[in-house]
Amino acid sequence: MANENGVLIFAETTDGALAPISAELLALARRLGGALGQPACAALIGSGVSGLAQEVIACGADKVFVAEDAQLSQYMADAYVSAMEQVCKQANPALLLLGQTDAGRDLAPRLAFRLGSTVAMDCVELEVQDGKVIMTRPCYGGAARAVHTSKTLPQVATVRPKSNEPLAKDSSRSGEVVTVSVSLDPSAVRTKILEKKKAEATGIRLEDAEAVVCGGGIGGPEGFAVLEQLAGALGGAVGATRAACDLGWRPVSEQIGLTGKVVSPTLYIAVALSGASQHMAGCTGAKNIIAVNKDPEANIFKFARFGIVGDYKQVMPALLEATKKLKS
Repeated sequence: MANENGVLIFAETTDGALAPISAELLALARRLGGALGQPACAALIGSGVSGLAQEVIACGADKVFVAEDAQLSQYMADAYVSAMEQVCKQANPALLLLGQTDAGRDLAPRLAFRLGSTVAMDCVELEVQDGKVIMTRPCYGGAARAVHTSKTLPQVATVRPKSNEPLAKDSSRSGEVVTVSVSLDPSAVRTKILEKKKAEATGIRLEDAEAVVCGGGIGGPEGFAVLEQLAGALGGAVGATRAACDLGWRPVSEQIGLTGKVVSPTLYIAVALSGASQHMAGCTGAKNIIAVNKDPEANIFKFARFGIVGDYKQVMPALLEATKKLKS
């Protein structure tokens, strides 16, 4: 493609509503678009999603490309890659942003290849220098950061959730809605969804929580009871290390780390976990880390803003009580 212009985001939806990551990406698109002198656009893809176009505009989009088809009712890589490719050919963006979510991680590399470009995954910071977008992402399990740019257009990046603050919704904001007629070949969709099981969950989603209390080597599933109480007092969520999930102490949906979920809360309380690089890859985006560990040499203290050296069985009840007093 040539004459690329604009910042295009992939606007994700969840259960018929705009996903939080979409609003975060729109705020980033407006900031980068302002520096580039280009509009902020969004691709809204699915079945029955056109009603969300005005909300996307209220969140910051100058233009919304809507592609609807019955085959897009659920995320399937083959169908969505084809639909996004067709949207991109019409929108012709200079920069394409997707969330570092299950769908974004699956879609971005495939789409970048189709567009003849490259992708930078799990970016935590993007800025414009000399007309190019510079993308920063963690590497070596979060121990360092790598800075990338791309010689090809569109530049493609996935962005870590909660690394950007969404704009306040403005219903008075105006924008253009463009309907894209996508052509999908059913025979090209090689995957089929046979069954969907939704994990039972109460309270706030782990990825959306402003406070996360994560447990590691706490002796057994009963040790998470006090963590659940503290997370409840903070209005947050409970997470776990891979070891705790592998032992069956917590569900896999709560696993944080390189092979689990990536979270970026305001407060991350790490309880009885060593701070191995594989785990830290999932939480280095946290603004404040508080570590509780009886080993003063534990690696987690290198990342923590505050550290408590002691047995979690003694520390956590006191921390819970102090939190309740502050909240009352």
